Amino acid sequence: MTDWRKDRVQAAIDGQNPTVLAELDSSFAVIGDVQFLPGYALALTKIPGVDRLSDLPRAERVRYLADVDLVASAVENVCSARDSGYRRVNVEILGNTDAFLHAHIWPRYEWEPADVVGKSVWLCPAERWSDPRTALGADHDELRASLTAETLRLRDSVEFGV
Repeated sequence: MTDWRKDRVQAAIDGQNPTVLAELDSSFAVIGDVQFLPGYALALTKIPGVDRLSDLPRAERVRYLADVDLVASAVENVCSARDSGYRRVNVEILGNTDAFLHAHIWPRYEWEPADVVGKSVWLCPAERWSDPRTALGADHDELRASLTAETLRLRDSVEFGV
């Protein structure tokens, strides 16, 4: 595969998606391409061709949503420990742009600018999405390692076991 971004699901299955933090029951936990809200992560379906939650049979939906909950818990645990300004986690399944099932897990912080703190992340100014200082990179290695460790800890814990 030349560009893993062209098919993120297949790239994750093939071990070629560098954003993968951990393989879960029904999804891959991945770190977001942008980190203007440090800890942004996603739960990416493991089933190629699945576009929306309703494409899955009910039992598989429940398994996928359990993975979303696990990733959200990992983000909350890591971000609240790292930043005293951590407020909450927001979870969204949209699919308006990318035609594959994925859930966004956004940590939200007290230090966010007043004009966006109470709004959807998608209303943030365009420059926040393209700022090279917050693009996923080596500066996020420690955060990535913490998210990976916590996701794996929760995955392997009795609390999240099936």
